[in-house]
Amino acid sequence: MEIKRYFIELSYNGTAYHGWQRQPNAMSIQQLLEEALSKILGETIRIVGAGRTDTGVHARQMFAHFDLKKKTIDPNEIVFLLNAFLPKDIAVRSIHSVTAEAHARFDATARSYEYHIATQKDPFLSDFHYYIKNAPNVLSMNEAAKTLLEYKDFQCFSRSNTDVKTFICKIEKAEWHQEGSRLVFYISANRFLRNMVRAIVGTLLEIGQNKRALEDFERVIKSKDRKQAGFSVPAQGLYLTKIEYPSNIFMD
Repeated sequence: MEIKRYFIELSYNGTAYHGWQRQPNAMSIQQLLEEALSKILGETIRIVGAGRTDTGVHARQMFAHFDLKKKTIDPNEIVFLLNAFLPKDIAVRSIHSVTAEAHARFDATARSYEYHIATQKDPFLSDFHYYIKNAPNVLSMNEAAKTLLEYKDFQCFSRSNTDVKTFICKIEKAEWHQEGSRLVFYISANRFLRNMVRAIVGTLLEIGQNKRALEDFERVIKSKDRKQAGFSVPAQGLYLTKIEYPSNIFMD
């Protein structure tokens, strides 16, 4: 029987979930999506995500792939049924037919994140921004962020005791933008380590709050020691915003 592979594109508010990855005693995005697909398609479906977002982290764009044994599906119909079945904080955007070898994680060529900070207390932003009382120095944080583009080994920002084989990442963009009382950190790279963005933001904030010198940022990177870097900012301000793939893996 021919097996066909599909990419599914979705977004979600991660507040109520223990991250993307299925876990034995906690609700995850992966579990809900697998259960919904299995019920709608009439066979057991397992999905492979483009990455793992931690508890409370949001995604404006996430991709995953799954294999289907049955005849060709109508993607638009399945999207409609999934959105009717899934809770309101998970939205399926599209389903695409892809080549048999296409892989949601390994074929991704670039990923982008945003981290949102509010310097004015707002009850309507509490689940989606990190609130800090005093605005940091954005100029000094952007000056430090430029250093990220000059290095590739980011072990200092990786979660300790991780099982990754390499700490090498190629960062293409890292910059802060300020709009009134809100700050957004934009970062893009070919790949990211566990906890990497939150650790980078925490370290940059310490520079912006004059808790460490601007020159200290490069020393932290060279140390390859997580203990030398700053704190990890809370999850609710982090968004996975874009994942890019080569066009030749898509068949539709």
